[in-house]
This record gives sequence, structure tokens and C-alpha cells, in this order.
Amino acid sequence: MKKFNSLDTIISPRITEKTTYLSEHNKVVFNVHTGATKKAIKRSIEKIFKVNVIKVNTVFSKGKKKMIRGKITNKPNFKKAIVTLKKGQNIDLTTGI
Repeated sequence: MKKFNSLDTIISPRITEKTTYLSEHNKVVFNVHTGATKKAIKRSIEKIFKVNVIKVNTVFSKGKKKMIRGKITNKPNFKKAIVTLKKGQNIDLTTGI
């Protein structure tokens, strides 16, 4: 198992309509490295954003096949983490780090 730097585990925040709804319930969604573990994700979020993480749920999605100009290509696999924060804390993703 590889060890990741805390800045390497988190790729980007995932901002969609569904994640905006989840933010009302103290949850934030991030795209993470496919080899990152829940413990590594928790440490990274706590270190970067200085918040308390209660729970981390991960979802691994396999890339789908897509036809582009008559050739079949594969979209890349990705992993996302749904992070539950302590009540009263939040991460403002619009301002940046």
C-alpha cells in the first residue's frame, strides 16, 4: 500500500446539485486518489481544512465505455469520498485554500 502526501490524496472538490444538497447536512464530497484509504482521507481533510471529521464514505466508480469518432474509448475510473463533518463546522469550497 502506497503512502500518499496529504495534498495528493484529495484531487478536487465535487460540486454538483446533489453535493450542494448534502452540504446542508454537514457533508462535503471530494474526488480522491483511487488508492487512498478512508484513514488517509480523514487525516488529509483534517490537516488541510482544520475541521473535525466524523465519518468518511467512499464510492469507487468504474469508467464507462464511450464511442468517439467511431472508436471505443474508456473514461477513467474515479473514487469519491463523502466526508461527514462535526455539527457546526463547514468547509467553504468557493473561497479556495
